[in-house]
Amino acid sequence: MAVTTPAQTPAQTPPARRIPAGEVKLRGRRWWREVGWRHVVAIAALAFALLPILYVISSSLSESGSLTGSTRLFSSVTFTNYHDLLTDPVHPYAKWFVNTVVIAGVTAVGTAFLGAAAAYAFSRFRFRGRRGGLLTLLLIQMFPQLLAYVAIFLLLVSLREVFPVIGLGSQLGLILVYLGGALGVNTYLMYGFFNTVPKELDEAAKIDGAGHAQIFFTIILRLVAPILAVVGLLSFVASFSDFLIASIVLVDPDKQTLAVGLYQFVSQRFSEYWGVFAAGAVLAAVPVVLLFQFLQRFIVSGLTAGSVKG
Repeated sequence: MAVTTPAQTPAQTPPARRIPAGEVKLRGRRWWREVGWRHVVAIAALAFALLPILYVISSSLSESGSLTGSTRLFSSVTFTNYHDLLTDPVHPYAKWFVNTVVIAGVTAVGTAFLGAAAAYAFSRFRFRGRRGGLLTLLLIQMFPQLLAYVAIFLLLVSLREVFPVIGLGSQLGLILVYLGGALGVNTYLMYGFFNTVPKELDEAAKIDGAGHAQIFFTIILRLVAPILAVVGLLSFVASFSDFLIASIVLVDPDKQTLAVGLYQFVSQRFSEYWGVFAAGAVLAAVPVVLLFQFLQRFIVSGLTAGSVKG
């Protein structure tokens, strides 16, 4: 019996794939107009940000100990400035470093907690003057802090006579001054983030017998961790780099912060140690960079969600 085979059909060529509009390759002037100029702006911004940092690092490693000794970056590499910085008995850099980290850390934690408590009250409770209180906190930030420096100095001088532990020259007094400005724009930012947390969670916890304190500490604080990280980081950086208020409050060299202490290296006209100052500035940047890297995963979500007004 003969076996018949089906007729061989020629191979069918697949239809040409339609290229989506997003995959169209840009060339020539169109590429430059839509994409190319962005690369130029990004490179210029990157150079603007990195060149000063590289210059300070190069100056800290320069043996001349001057910012104007050479126009070439890293023309000489030595750690003499770092050795002189850490072994100077007149300028206790290590104490300044510890003081700054402690003051900035306590201020960051206190600012985040006070702001969270205030934002929780404005977000969950309904009381008379609620909207006016929010606007007042926001409007207060419009006045420059320079207006309060004289009042802060006179207040701490008076407190030193009654409570020396929080008076002029005490680190605790400086922390309390920083915490005095903990509300304001931070509360308003956190208030927007708190509004994104469903209120049904509060109602479910109340049914189970939880009070407002339990809801705040066990539920809400965990859900608003991104905004707590953002506010804490901003507060840490602000208090870490503050010079004016710290120079007014802290008069004892052993209690001063890095910003105040490092100024002594360049404050005198004929004894300016710019190389040592640059070395101290480089080391002072390490805690901020490490904290930023540690909290980086919270920053974007905290800022974007906190910008939504509830």
